[in-house]
This record gives sequence, C-alpha cells and structure tokens, in this order.
Amino acid sequence: MPQNENLPIAIIGAGPTGLSAAAHVLERGLTPLIFEKGSAVGAAIRQWEHIRLFSPWQYNVDPAARRMLEATGWQEPRPTALPYGRELIESYLEPLAELPAIADALQLNSEVLAVTRAGMDKTRTKVRDEQPFLVRVSGPHGVHDHRVRAVIDASGTWSQPNPLGQAGLPATGEETAGEYITEPLPDVVGNARSRFAGKRVMVVGAGHSAANTLISLGQVAKAEPGTRIVWAVRGSGSAQRLYGGGDLDGLPARAALGSRLRALVDDGVVELQTSFTITSLKHDDGALTVTASTPDGERTVDVDVLVPATGFRPDLQILRELRLELDPAVEAPRALGPLIDPEFHSCGTVPAHGADALSHPEKDFYLVGMKSYGRAPTFLLATGYEQVRSVVAAIAGDQASASTVQLELPETGVCSTDLGGSCDAPVAEPASSCASSSDVQAPEEEEAGCCAAPQLVSLGVSTGTVHGRSNDPDSSR
Repeated sequence: MPQNENLPIAIIGAGPTGLSAAAHVLERGLTPLIFEKGSAVGAAIRQWEHIRLFSPWQYNVDPAARRMLEATGWQEPRPTALPYGRELIESYLEPLAELPAIADALQLNSEVLAVTRAGMDKTRTKVRDEQPFLVRVSGPHGVHDHRVRAVIDASGTWSQPNPLGQAGLPATGEETAGEYITEPLPDVVGNARSRFAGKRVMVVGAGHSAANTLISLGQVAKAEPGTRIVWAVRGSGSAQRLYGGGDLDGLPARAALGSRLRALVDDGVVELQTSFTITSLKHDDGALTVTASTPDGERTVDVDVLVPATGFRPDLQILRELRLELDPAVEAPRALGPLIDPEFHSCGTVPAHGADALSHPEKDFYLVGMKSYGRAPTFLLATGYEQVRSVVAAIAGDQASASTVQLELPETGVCSTDLGGSCDAPVAEPASSCASSSDVQAPEEEEAGCCAAPQLVSLGVSTGTVHGRSNDPDSSR
C-alpha cells in the first residue's frame, strides 16, 4: 500500500503498553500518533497509584523504551525494587512521554470515538486492505478524523468494570446507586479513609483485588471499632480456595496474603458470605440495601459503601465498523482466546504470543495489552511488551521477527502490570511509606499473588521461562 506508507500508526492509550508500542514504532523508523483520553499518561494507574506492584522494576520496563531512555542519561530504578503505581509513573512513564519523539506524537485529552476504514463501513470488501484507517477523535479543539496506516488499540479495560449482578448483567438498581459504589481499588488507608472508617462496608469479589481491599479495611477496623466489613462472594464451595495454597504456595508473599485474609475472617473482623448472588440494589435514607439470592433464600444487607472487585471487560463499541474475529467466550482475538481462557489457564500456562495470534480479518489492526485478553484476568505486562514488539514488526513488514516470539521470566514467578484488570498487586501501605521500594525478596512485603481471580492492575505470574511461537495453537497444551 504505497499510498499509506507515509501515514502514522495510531496508538490508542498512553499506559505502559501504549507507550511501549510507540517506542517500537520509532525504532522501526515509523511515525506514531498516540491518543490518550486522560489528561496525563498512565491515567488508569493514577487511580491505583497507592498500590505497590508485585513485580520488580526489571520486568516493568520495555526493552525499546529502555534503549530510548538510556540514550538521554536516564537512570533505571534498582532492578529488584518493587515500585508503587506513582513511582511507575514518575520514574518511567513520565520520562518516556517527555522524550521529544514521543511528546510530539502524544495527544492528551483525546478520546477515540470510532475506528473504521476511510470511505468504507464493515460491509465493503473491494480493495479494503488498501484503504487507510480513519480514526475519529474528540479532543481539546473539537472532533477530528485522522487517516493512519495501522491501528494498535492499547486502551485497556480499567474503565469498563464488570457489573455486580448475576449472569454478566447489572443488578436491578445498580445504575442509580453510583454514589454508594467506589472505584475498584480505593485508597482505604489513605486519602479515602474517611469514607470507610466506622462505616458498614461490603466488598464483592473473590480475587486478589478483593483481598487487598479487605486487608486494608482490616487495618482501618482496628483503629475504628465501628467499622463493619462484609465480604460477598458469588461462588460456592470451600473458603479454602479463597485463601490460596498456604504453605504449599510457591510464592511466600501470596501465601502470606491468604493467611492474613483467613485470620481476618476467623477473628470475625470480616464476615464472609459465599453463594451470595446480588439481585438488586436500593438506596434510601443514606444507606444502600443489597439484596441477594443465597442457598438459604433471599437476604438483604444494609451498607454505607460497596467496593466492587468483580473484574473488567473490553469496550468494543468504538470498533463496530471493523472486521474483528473474537473468541465468543473471553472476547479476545479468536486465536488467542483458547490460550487464555481462565477456566483452563493461569498466567503461568499462557504461552508467549504476538502478531500471528493477535491478528484479525481487518489487516493492520491489533488489540494489545489488557484489552487483547478481553474478559480473561491473566494478563502479564511483560507479555504486553512482547505483543507490541511483534505487532510493530508485522506492520513494518518484518514477518520473520513478528512470528518469532519469546518471553523469559524468573523461575520463582513474577507479576507485572498493564492497567485494567487481572491478577493483583500487593496491599497498599500508608502513604508515608511510599517513598521507597524494598527488595523483591524482602519477607515483610505484603504482596498479593496472581492469576487466581480477576482484578486490579493487570498482574500476572509465570512459573518459569516461557518460549513459544504464537502461530502454534497447541503450544500451551
């Protein structure tokens, strides 16, 4: 498509994966055009900046971004240190975004409204691949259409939390109960403390985001005896599953998280309700009445605030005019879906993959990062970096590099982040302790494990070195 070669490559989202994609585009001698809905890079991370990651710095920096930054004299943080979300922004994302080549390509406060082919809706086929993409964007100066050579959607899933109701639907009254429902990871022991202290709080969810919030609430309850905590879990079965593997867990920090959570339940600080399926929410007189179906019949619980930890899903509305091929279960690219289905896989069993597994019938359009995993909660930031390296190689015409993918992780496991849903980060400490990071091996670290359930800052775990080719559908079996 000679007429399109000089057009830029659109990147949707300026989080770690989106900025990584921009770095790889620049290394290939191509031109990025980055659209970020927020007012600053890492907009989603800023919502959970009080959380310390479960992965050390050495796995949080993309190789292409590292090369660009080092050329300016940037000093990478200590590789074994665990950064807080705010440190990830201040020590990595902001310096990367300030590089002239990336700063010139970055458009903040710019929301992508739609992506299509110039002059074509999705029903048109003839010479479709030869037409540039048209990206409609609402920005500071109005709505504008941009013609681009390719599109990399790294917008994540953070803004699209799963509903609280059953069967993937909102509970009756959920849409009007927003004033009683927090964001997925509130700063319970920090700037949002007054919202929880001495209040009746319900946390909904069975993953590590829920565990993080519950343990932080336990700290508040010790100082504020009137604080009541209810932990509502949709699933049935033994509570043992919720606490993890204990002494058998290969990651001691993850085992410690489960042990602390169990102690809160055993001591009566947290009231655990399993098989609790929320059917309706009703608010009146300053309280929220949660009605649920349980094995013992209908139950109602009055709370002052509800914390959702129910997972995320991708927003596909802006892509309606593109020819996508998505897995019917997890809404990931069809070839990737079976490799990440949470019913069969955890982070450690998902193989490295790239453009071959991420491609769609719409040539040169790719979902990457957390959004590429759809509703699956097992995403790993290092995986996202390998995704964009491969995808950019494919767009540049280097198919050999695009199809050869690999991912090397420590044998003890690693969690990393790409904003928008999945395994989890450690429990936040009080704000006064956020100035420094401790070694990954530090035994006192209260870190959450990964890949047991949905939620949070997209974290993932690997149990060893993973090598694979993304065009081999049997590589994870």
